[in-house]
Amino acid sequence: MLKDLIAGSCQVLQSLAHQEATFEKIAAAAVVTLRSGGKILTCGNGGSAADAMHLAEELVGRYRRERPSWAAVCLNADSTLLTCIGNDYGFDAIFSRQVEGLAGKNDLLICFTTSGNSVNILRALETAKARGVKTVALLGKGGGPAKGKADIELVVEGSDTARIQEAHGFLLHALLEDIECEMLGLKSA
Repeated sequence: MLKDLIAGSCQVLQSLAHQEATFEKIAAAAVVTLRSGGKILTCGNGGSAADAMHLAEELVGRYRRERPSWAAVCLNADSTLLTCIGNDYGFDAIFSRQVEGLAGKNDLLICFTTSGNSVNILRALETAKARGVKTVALLGKGGGPAKGKADIELVVEGSDTARIQEAHGFLLHALLEDIECEMLGLKSA
């Protein structure tokens, strides 16, 4: 069983190789955002929420190297804010309401969703677009309704949520590596 799971994970990760150009666009957008004094906003649901938190905390804290802190906010990290918005506006508005209040034109919204079906992610992307905020979607399962909604999209091939989330985890680490190297003028590890 373990061998089969490893093989499945490797197959999904290997499928990312042909999306290098898209990955580089995402990394470049993040660097432009940070260099312009903007912030990176992240969001997701469930396991994707954990990926969104992971990306934001590594940007504010650090990934591999000692460096200045970079502006990032995870929109699913504050339980009081989520329950306030959810109570007053409904769960579908938990991210869009925050984008409305927190996002500026120099910012970048990065959404994680394995299916692309989450209405709260769709609404966040729509609100960001209306505000002139650049958007990235890390998707899976063909992209779902979210496909075509972000400025830059990377769709992980496959239909298994766990394998897609593993690929998203890999991508966020690769993104952090690329951002740190570019921002600090270093060669990639």
